[in-house]
Amino acid sequence: MSDATDPWLIVGLGNPGPEYAANRHNVGFMVADLLAERIGGKFKRAQKAQAQVVEGRMGPPGPANRRVILAKPMSYMNLSGGPVTALRDFYKVPTDHIVAIHDELDIDYGALRLKLGGGDNGHNGLKSMTKAMGADYHRVRFGIGRPPGRMPVADFVLKDFSSTERKELAYLVDRAADSVECLLAEGLERAQSAYNS
Repeated sequence: MSDATDPWLIVGLGNPGPEYAANRHNVGFMVADLLAERIGGKFKRAQKAQAQVVEGRMGPPGPANRRVILAKPMSYMNLSGGPVTALRDFYKVPTDHIVAIHDELDIDYGALRLKLGGGDNGHNGLKSMTKAMGADYHRVRFGIGRPPGRMPVADFVLKDFSSTERKELAYLVDRAADSVECLLAEGLERAQSAYNS
């Protein structure tokens, strides 16, 4: 069982490379980038994993201040489990101190849901993580809604946010980053009541 001194591993899920940067599937990377900015760090290549990492502290001074490792796996989405497991082992992070930030089709655009454990709902990044280390990690699910008409899901998630969606995107990414900070400082129930929509 984890205790308050254990570090947290915050993983933004996405695909590496500039051609994917603004895709719906990369909203996890967007939130991780903002969190890195907030703690004053820059992503650099991890020594022991195919990932970029930032180490730092998050939260108010005092007992709620947490040691964090922010990570962006540099494998493709469907192989995220390998880099995350390598980081977990290297930094000795308990599984319940891992937070995956990811896009979620079954939630309306911009809505958030935080939870611990559960299924992968067809999300390849979660599928890979769960296969590698079990399902008992936290998720920050960022709603992207369903594809319009008959557009295949794979095409939809690999498209950039629409111009209408982009008007709100910075605010929504900011709110998702706030929810991660709340989860670490105040716990899951508090974060759910403040941010689940």
